[in-house]
Amino acid sequence: MGILVFIIFGVIVGFIARALMPGRQGMGLVMTALLGVAGSFIGGFLGSLISDRPVTELHTAGLIGSVLGAVVLLALGKSLLGSRRGTI
Repeated sequence: MGILVFIIFGVIVGFIARALMPGRQGMGLVMTALLGVAGSFIGGFLGSLISDRPVTELHTAGLIGSVLGAVVLLALGKSLLGSRRGTI
């Protein structure tokens, strides 16, 4: 049950990150979920370092950090992959 909640949380974080990022992101639901899960892992870990709470505990710093981590991953992916799409 825990992994399903983590995936659903990742989808929500991914959708929020995509809404905050300007421009169009051509990715489906699975990629949005992977973006949110990866951003949640990175941001939640950094948020737990700041707030001195466990990573598995849901708290505001972890939620904000998750969204920020997903936005950073989305920006990195857009800058790395965006230049390749025009050459093909």
